[in-house]
This record gives sequence, structure tokens and C-alpha cells, in this order.
Amino acid sequence: MLKRTFTKFAVTAALILGMGSAMAAHHKGGHDIVDTAAKNDDFSTLVAAVKAAGLVDTLKGEGPFTVFAPTNAAFAKLPEGTVDMLLKPENKDKLVDILTYHVVPGKVTAEQVMGMSSATTAQGSDIMIKTSYGKVKVDNATVTKADIMTSNGVIHVIDTVIMP
Repeated sequence: MLKRTFTKFAVTAALILGMGSAMAAHHKGGHDIVDTAAKNDDFSTLVAAVKAAGLVDTLKGEGPFTVFAPTNAAFAKLPEGTVDMLLKPENKDKLVDILTYHVVPGKVTAEQVMGMSSATTAQGSDIMIKTSYGKVKVDNATVTKADIMTSNGVIHVIDTVIMP
């Protein structure tokens, strides 16, 4: 019991400390998910993919949405040529599938995520959630920053692109 309580405390502390300047910059959540991502250079690949997939209007909509947002470094981990291939118009359906797998309908904060073992994505499949040793993993990705509040939901930054 004590170990579990300590682990939850450690995870909460790690997530709060990991929020850094992103949380400070978006404390009030005045910008929507797309605008928040577009203002951060670490999400330029994600923003380009959202545009290519035709999901801008959706993610600027009322929501709320929870986005597990991969950074440029996460996209760089994909095999060479994958991003360029996905951004081609003929691969739009595949790109939409991948991007909507990173979105959970509703606003799910870090505290709520820690109590979950899975969540159903906008794509329709479930992502697995695991909390261990002070880290939260979503499928094979680690949450590196949590609870970036936006006007229409929340962003949790992840270090790996997850695939349906």
C-alpha cells in the first residue's frame, strides 16, 4: 500500500515537474490545440501532419480533446522516408488513422490518466496506459510533459509516435 501510494506520488511529481514552461505559457488555456501546437517549434511535424490530414478544423473545434502529441524528435524516430510518405495526398487515410490514434475524446488530465489502464481513441482503437517507476507510458511512448491546457482540451507530450 505504501509503495503504491509512493509510486502515485512520484508519478504525479514527475508529471508536474515535467510540465515546465509549456504549462506556464498556456496556464489559462486561451489557445486551442492546433494554435498551441503551432506556437511550439517542437511540434512543427505534427502540425504539418494535422494540416495534411485535414484535421485542423476538427482539432480547433469545441472538443474537448486529449492529444498525446509526438514531438519532432518522435517523428524522427520513424524509419527514413515515413513522414514524407504519410504526408502525400494518396496516404491521407493512413495519416488520419495514425493521428486520430493520438486523440482521446474528452479532457483527460495527467491525474486521470494515471488511474487508467487504457483509453479509446478517436480512431476507434484502445491505447494501453501504464504507470511505472514514475513514468507514464501510452503504448510504447513515454509522456514527457503533461497537462498543457488549451481552450478545447489538453495536450500530453510524448516521445514516440504511436501506431494503431
